[in-house]
Parts: sequence; C-alpha cells; structure tokens
Amino acid sequence: MPDTPSPDAAARDASDDLLAVREGSVLTLTINRPERRNAMTWDVIAGLRRELARAKADPAVRVVVLTGAGDQAFCAGADLSGMVPKDPGGTSDEYLDHHLARGWLAQLFEEMWQLGKPTVARVQGWAMAGGFGLALACDMVIASESARFGAPELNVGLWPYMVTVSLLRSMPPKKALELMLTSRVVGAEEADRIGFVTRVVPDAELDAAVDDLAAVLASKPPGVTRLGRDSFYAVIDAAASEALPYLHAMLTVTSQTAEAREGITAFAEKRPPSWQVASDDGTA
Repeated sequence: MPDTPSPDAAARDASDDLLAVREGSVLTLTINRPERRNAMTWDVIAGLRRELARAKADPAVRVVVLTGAGDQAFCAGADLSGMVPKDPGGTSDEYLDHHLARGWLAQLFEEMWQLGKPTVARVQGWAMAGGFGLALACDMVIASESARFGAPELNVGLWPYMVTVSLLRSMPPKKALELMLTSRVVGAEEADRIGFVTRVVPDAELDAAVDDLAAVLASKPPGVTRLGRDSFYAVIDAAASEALPYLHAMLTVTSQTAEAREGITAFAEKRPPSWQVASDDGTA
C-alpha cells in the first residue's frame, strides 16, 4: 500500500511486528518482520486474530487487506525457531502449550472466514508454508509477477496440516496434494493457471491493483455482502442437497433487508443506490 497514508488515514502499531492502518473503509494489516521474510511468530498470529476481531466489530471497516513488509516476502510461514520447546526433552506442559499455540493458526483461518467482510491478500515475493495458507485463507489474492508460492513442510520433516484446508478450498484437490508432496515452488503465472490467485500484475502495479479491488469491494452493500459471504463459506464444504435449502432461505432473508429494497428501488428509478441510506434504515 502507499508508504504515506492520506491525512484521514487511521494508523496504529498493533505491535512492533504487526502494523494496522485504516484508510477510509479499508484496513491494511502488515506483518512487519522483513528481516525474517515476515515469518509468523505466536505474537504475530495473536495480533492478527486481535485485529480481525476489532475489524469485525467496527462498521467503519468494510475490507481487510493482508500483506507483508518489504518486497521480499508476503509471509515465509511460521518462525521455526519458536515451533518447538527450547528443551528437546521438554515437560508435558511445554508440549501442551506449543500444541495449543499451533492451533492459533487454525483459529486464525476460521476467524478470517467468519469475518463477514471481504479479505484480500497482497502478495509480493515469497508466500510459503503457513504464509501460503494465510494468503489462500483470504477471499482474493492479488499477486505480483515476482510472487512465489509453496508448501515445503515435508522438506523439514513436517506436513502442512492446517494449510491443507486453505489449499483444498482454492484449487483442485490432487493439485493441492501434488504441491504438498513435492514441496515445489509455484510462480505467479502458474498460480494464475491453477486458479488460486485472483489476478497477477507487474510488481510496480501491485499497490494500484489492490487499491482498485479494495475500493470495488468497499463500495458494495455491507449488510448483504456479509450475508452472502457468510453463505458462501457455510456451503463451500456442503453437499448440494444441504446447501440449496439453506441458500433458498437466505435469498428470502436478504430480500427483506433495507439494502435489497434500496438496490431494487434505485434500479427501478435508474439511479445509483445509496447503501448508507439503506444501512441507516436498519439493514440486516
């Protein structure tokens, strides 16, 4: 995103390693560990979860962008130096603590899908292991031509267990399995062919492309966006026989909202809809 926010931007340091900047209705969360290729620590994951909870509760935030500091990496995965107890024969409590902490990444993915607001990954450089999963847990991925994706966990005697869900929701299952079994790195062009990125742009155009997409997403009716996005994630793993009755009911619910009434009225009157008016009128 731009180095210098506009005067109306709201910014704060979520922590030294995570920056949160809101400009208008778009909140940008930046993992700020460029010297470690933005690898995630427990504190970074906790910070992301905390900022997403704030964004979910803040009506001023309509879109969340996730990115990494610098131009070398979006996120290189978990910081392996903090993945195991310092004592190789650690106590059961140490292992339990680390087991529970590893679950934070799974909880982060769930909270991203339950956010109720669109999420965009801005990817330049490496998106590896948990960073690959983090990017694909976003609704959309804008990648620069220099972006590289991979799940190399098997090379260090691990497996991308929780990342599996993000991959399976973003590409054909056997392609996800191939990437996990071979640990090979995928460039932006191939990622586009596989279909797990939304758009690939030249490095110099990455910020503009993310800004344009975020502006489009932020311009949509927030209430119906939430209902529709929630329904997408509710049925993504469901059989058609389960999904269709739910979606049928959601269409009826949505048709009764103030935003739907405003949108239909505006269409009939041949004018742009005013979602602010609809929201003030009590959008569901």
